[in-house]
Amino acid sequence: MAAQEVLALNQKLLAAIGAGDYATYESMCDPSLTCFEPEAKGHLVEGMDFHKYYFTMPPATPAPAAADAAAAPPSKKHVLNTMSSPHVRLVGDRCAVVSYIRLTQKMVSGAPVTVQAEETRVWEKQADGRWLHVHMHRSVVPW
Repeated sequence: MAAQEVLALNQKLLAAIGAGDYATYESMCDPSLTCFEPEAKGHLVEGMDFHKYYFTMPPATPAPAAADAAAAPPSKKHVLNTMSSPHVRLVGDRCAVVSYIRLTQKMVSGAPVTVQAEETRVWEKQADGRWLHVHMHRSVVPW
């Protein structure tokens, strides 16, 4: 039961990342969240500021193809994150480790692209019964 709950929360977290929904992401993470990920260049990062930057940075704006293209509304994010072969290890009744391959489908220069990464996320059950995301490790898998 707890494993199913944590998997559902993990997918919700990935959906928030794909949608650029920082409010949902922040509500699911412990403020002292730690991570190792490619953007950190080998450093352990602690806290939410590092993550907030990527959610709040302005989108890249390519040069308009026509004069009226500047008036066009910005396109919506079209990103889908899928957990492939997820595995949950419960450590007691307060800790869950979720590992999986993350497949990210997105548009790059008008063409669909899929990238994959190895991810591990650690969730901790709080005294109030809520699970919070407390640590993650992501490694990009080159093709």
